[in-house]
Amino acid sequence: MTIDEAPKYSDPLYQAAHDEAFSKPLFEKIQSVLPPDVSREDFDTALKQVVEVLGKDGVFIDEGLKDYVDPYEIPEAGQERNVPSAAVCPSSVPELQAVLKVMNEHKIPVWTFSRGKNLGYGGPAPRATGCVALDLHRMNSILEVNEKFSYAVVEPGVTFGDLYEHCAKNKLKVWPSTASLGWGSIIGNALDRGMGFIPTGVHHENVAGMEVVLANGDVVRTGQFAMSNSPSAHTTKLSFGPTIDGLFIQSNLGIVTKMGINLTPQPQAYMACSFDVPEFEHIETIVDVFGELRRNGTLPYMVYVFYIAEWATMFGKHSDWWKGEGPIPDWRLKEMQEDLDTGIWTVKFGLYGPTEIIKAQFDQVKRVVSKDAPVGRLRQTLFTGEDGGLLEATAVPPLYGGVRVGIPSMWNIPMVNYYNLREDSVGAHGAYSPIVPLDGKTVLEWARTAKGICAEQGFDFLCDFFMHERYAIFVTMLCFDKTSPEQRTGVDKVFHRLFDEGSRRGFAKYRAHINHMDLNAELFDFNNHAYRRFVETLKESLDPNGILSPGKMGIWPQRLKYLKQSN
Repeated sequence: MTIDEAPKYSDPLYQAAHDEAFSKPLFEKIQSVLPPDVSREDFDTALKQVVEVLGKDGVFIDEGLKDYVDPYEIPEAGQERNVPSAAVCPSSVPELQAVLKVMNEHKIPVWTFSRGKNLGYGGPAPRATGCVALDLHRMNSILEVNEKFSYAVVEPGVTFGDLYEHCAKNKLKVWPSTASLGWGSIIGNALDRGMGFIPTGVHHENVAGMEVVLANGDVVRTGQFAMSNSPSAHTTKLSFGPTIDGLFIQSNLGIVTKMGINLTPQPQAYMACSFDVPEFEHIETIVDVFGELRRNGTLPYMVYVFYIAEWATMFGKHSDWWKGEGPIPDWRLKEMQEDLDTGIWTVKFGLYGPTEIIKAQFDQVKRVVSKDAPVGRLRQTLFTGEDGGLLEATAVPPLYGGVRVGIPSMWNIPMVNYYNLREDSVGAHGAYSPIVPLDGKTVLEWARTAKGICAEQGFDFLCDFFMHERYAIFVTMLCFDKTSPEQRTGVDKVFHRLFDEGSRRGFAKYRAHINHMDLNAELFDFNNHAYRRFVETLKESLDPNGILSPGKMGIWPQRLKYLKQSN
């Protein structure tokens, strides 16, 4: 066993960002804990058995666990600190199966993750203190990229950056989607319903064929991938009988070790489009007009909307924009529209495909917007391939391209430093991110409410939302200086006020911080929480020892359910 680990990333940009995120914890010392209901003797025996499988450099304890805690933890939230008892890093399915065999033998729960980069939601930290961190980042093979059918098959450790580099190096005519930050796992992001910005950007909807290791070590494949010789293994979700892929999304019923994911065929042209409005209330117009364009197929892909205060985080800290107390006042936000050449709300969307088709699409958008949203400013910039050929993503300037043409980066990481005031300040963030129906009046009312709640604690309203056809994921970012007790306490109060107000309106978060999973799960209360009881029944059948990620998304094994209250 070791306390030092080799770099987690081959890309120095991502490794530096990882080191920065985990090198400045609130608490330097990581307390030594045991797994729940496991003796020291049994735990030591189990770790020795795992070392025999993985080697000493595959098992971490004590100070070697610094990369396995929540880097943005808030001690004032009143929760027990979420720390693992050890960490293990298998590099293959047989090694993973061997680890699970040991964990089952000693009834030691594990907390599974791919890259642990869902920062703001707990990162790699376990829901229940004492779980062994099961880190899959060493399972990092790109198994296939099919250019003709535009899909890839990857393992959990493959990042958005890895797949992009592979496709670029091999000059493949595909654009992989990427989330906002390129260091994350493709599988991990898809399983937590993450999103990108290009046509295949709703990642969990573009999964085709999974391989899953169950708690007992058995291996299951889904869809056509369940056939040993199907040429359609990753071309469709279609199965024969029940479709089970969804059981492993935001789930603790199994461990996904391979996944097919759709890619976007390299287009002939890309049009970067934006629409901005000058007044806060114009969000109602945005939602109703662009929502209809989403539903009728004029805008077939993701429409992304942001508020000016969030956009400003990319160009300076709060203190750069406002020297006074409290949130930036509305009159100053008006001035910032001129400074940033943007609106109070800005819509970003892309059109992809043959040049003449996307020109026609934009002409239709222009006709609708001119009639139904004349208060705003619609702009576009068209990029086409040379001589009518396919467009190279790198030919699009970063201002218009980047994640919107599938190029990963760490472009918005400075956002976390927005409230840093001192040289030794350390930026962090949380989020409240409910699913909201795509109705203009509903979204306007919620935006007003959320803005007011943030202001109560002196915070700016940092928000964006992703417009699907019928609903939006409305994300209120909760940035804070984690070295400031006042900001930590304030952010915690903001979150709980947002959660209470959202819940009262029937909103639930689309994903949750580890310490908020049970809160969110409680909202699904129909017929005495029949949904949860159904999944828990599956849990007891598939994982009778309750070793896989207990408490994930509010699903607890019966024998460890007491931890729900104690945590």
